[in-house]
Amino acid sequence: MNGADLRRALHEGRQVVGTMTFLCRNPRWAPVYADLGLDYVIIDTEQSPYGRSEVADFAAALASVGLAPIVRVPEPDPHLTIMALDAGAHGVLVPYCETPEEVKRVVAAARLRPLKGALHERARDKGEFPSEATRHHLEERNRGVVVMIGIESPPAVENLTAILDVPGIDVIFIGPNDLSVSMGLPDEPTHPEFERTVRYIIETAEARGVAAGGHWFNADQVRQWQAVGSRFILFNNDIRALTAGYQQALASFRS
Repeated sequence: MNGADLRRALHEGRQVVGTMTFLCRNPRWAPVYADLGLDYVIIDTEQSPYGRSEVADFAAALASVGLAPIVRVPEPDPHLTIMALDAGAHGVLVPYCETPEEVKRVVAAARLRPLKGALHERARDKGEFPSEATRHHLEERNRGVVVMIGIESPPAVENLTAILDVPGIDVIFIGPNDLSVSMGLPDEPTHPEFERTVRYIIETAEARGVAAGGHWFNADQVRQWQAVGSRFILFNNDIRALTAGYQQALASFRS
C-alpha cells in the first residue's frame, strides 16, 4: 500500500496492519518488511536517533516495495510534521496530542502544505484559499497523506470527542505505555481502569468513522482489541521482534 491506499482502506472500514522500526537504518531492510505482508511501517523519530536523511532514504526504500512509510514525529509540532512529509513519508503519527487546537494545527500542516504564513492560517481557520485552483491543488497534492493522532494521557482522553471534531484525522493512536504511566498505572495493561479507557477510545473513534488502535506486542492483545472494534493494528517493533525470535530459538537448543 501507498499512503493513498492506506487512507482509502481506513475510510472504507478495512483493517490495516503495520509495525514500527527503532533501529533499522539500511534501506535493504525494506524488502524484509515487505515479505511479512505488512501494510505500513512507522519510522520512529520520537524515541530513536534517526536523522532526516536516514528517514528520507528509508521512506523511499519502503515506498519502493509497496509499503506506506509513516513517520512518528517527536512532538505535536506543525513544522516537524511538514519536515517528515517533505522527507518522503506518506503520513505522520503525531504523539501526545491533548487539545483540539494543537490537533488542528498539525492536521492543517499535513493537509495544506506547502501553503504558509497568513494564507495558511486563513485557509486553516476560515476555509478561505487564495483561489479555487489553490484549494484543488492542495487537496490533490495531499490526498494520500495519512494523519495519525496520538492519545496518550488523561487530558487527551477527556478531550477526545472535541479532537474528533477536527476534520482530516485518519487514525486515533493509543500509546499504551505513555497512557498507562500518565494514568498512574505503569506496566499494568490489564488493569480494569486502563482497559476501560482503551475501550472508550476505540469505541468513541470508531463510532465517528475513525480507525483506532494501540501499539501491541503480543497476538493476544491484538485479538483482545480487535474484538472491541479496533481496525488499526500496530504490532511489535524491530527490537522486540528480533529479541523474541532469538530468545525462543536459543532457549530451544540451550536447554
